[in-house]
Amino acid sequence: MKFVRRAAALAVLLASVILTAHAAAPAKGPAKPAARPATPPAAAPAATPAAGEAGGDALDAVAAMVNDEAILASDVEEQLYLFLQRAGAQPPRSEVDSLRRRILDAMIDDRLVQAEAKRQGVSATDAEIAQNLDAAIEEQKQRLGGDAQFQEALQREGLTEAQLRDKFRGDLTKQLSMDKLRRKMFPRRTVPQTEAEAYFAANKDKFPRVPGEVRLSVIQIPPQPESTAVAAGLAKAQAIRKRLVAGERFAKVAAEASEDPSSANSGGDLGFFGPGRMEPTIEAAAFALKNNELSQPIRTLYGWHILQTLERDTLKTVARRDSVGPDGKPAVEVHARHILVRVTPTPADAERARTTALRVREEAAKGTNFATLVRRYSKYDGPTSEDGDVGFVSLASLQPQIRAGIDSLEIGQVSEALPNQSGFNIFKVTDRHPERDYTIEEIRADLPEAVAQAQSAEKYAAFVKSLRTKAQIEYRTY
Repeated sequence: MKFVRRAAALAVLLASVILTAHAAAPAKGPAKPAARPATPPAAAPAATPAAGEAGGDALDAVAAMVNDEAILASDVEEQLYLFLQRAGAQPPRSEVDSLRRRILDAMIDDRLVQAEAKRQGVSATDAEIAQNLDAAIEEQKQRLGGDAQFQEALQREGLTEAQLRDKFRGDLTKQLSMDKLRRKMFPRRTVPQTEAEAYFAANKDKFPRVPGEVRLSVIQIPPQPESTAVAAGLAKAQAIRKRLVAGERFAKVAAEASEDPSSANSGGDLGFFGPGRMEPTIEAAAFALKNNELSQPIRTLYGWHILQTLERDTLKTVARRDSVGPDGKPAVEVHARHILVRVTPTPADAERARTTALRVREEAAKGTNFATLVRRYSKYDGPTSEDGDVGFVSLASLQPQIRAGIDSLEIGQVSEALPNQSGFNIFKVTDRHPERDYTIEEIRADLPEAVAQAQSAEKYAAFVKSLRTKAQIEYRTY
């Protein structure tokens, strides 16, 4: 468990360039087949001025003065936008205003700590800066789907990788100096188990709680392309497969023909994945294929796939031992690649699905047996029982619009038809577990480290508070 915020070094890097550019880019479809079609991505937040209705000259204003140093409103708005982008949410105006103030306070605290680090002669070395820049660049490449997508994002902004590194080296240098000062002043100590348990018992309000859970059954109604489009996609996939059977290299054909932009430039490579991490139909096929065997065209919500499993390996623990699955046997993951031929639903297809979903929801609300409706209409291809039961789901894991449609439902009630990228979902709540405190037994092994982090955070917060008492801080409106 994490009880203190991760160092912001990686968040600083690429903050106003790659993340923003990628978020604003036109959608090209999912990076890889979705692992959970029933859980939608949140809609991208509006541009920063719309979030807080700040714009124009206001963004050039000074948000606060810290001693003789100004914090610009534009910098606050940028951090606000990035926070909302990462959170995948667009909260109400009142919450945005509160969040803006908290971000400004955090920026003030950072300025004070940076000044104290400079006063004490604490700074990052060139080697440390280079190492963290390398790690941040690699993390962003992985997040964007690979080196090709990373370079595309840079090109959209007219930057080279070297220019990007130069642009953010200063911010990263400051962040690293803050981290070094914190470690110097508040070194982590080992907390004995008995002390950790006593601290937990006396300070449960300082620890996260187990999120509430809800047990759901689902009817998923995706937009179905017209049969002619499906047939045309199948014919194209079959023609691609013939090229592969005739001896053309998979990577070459994938680069030329695959319509999955995140994998086409890497030869269709999906990497290693274990159970539950890939779109269920693709996952089942990948585990069923023999190594180097070529699949027949496989239909998913995204279109037609030609799949090839390359190798298998067992999942390893940190100690490099085999992980064990529920059956007591070593857990296996597969390395696969694919070529995708997209079959994209049209607006008319989506409207047809919406109309069906509204009709099915009305039937469910009138008392028609939900399991009967599942068997008749649902196209959900994730793990589920015959009556649509997906088991208990953490409320914290649900996207905002799905959670909003479920939060107020009582056991036995049915949701409205809730849209996501896979179509329309109608949920029935069959049970609930409320939010609760962790028990000692659940977190005993993690407590010493967790308490060490919590105590370090308390000392750091007191230290920052003391810096504030000695500083001249002026808040300004904008």
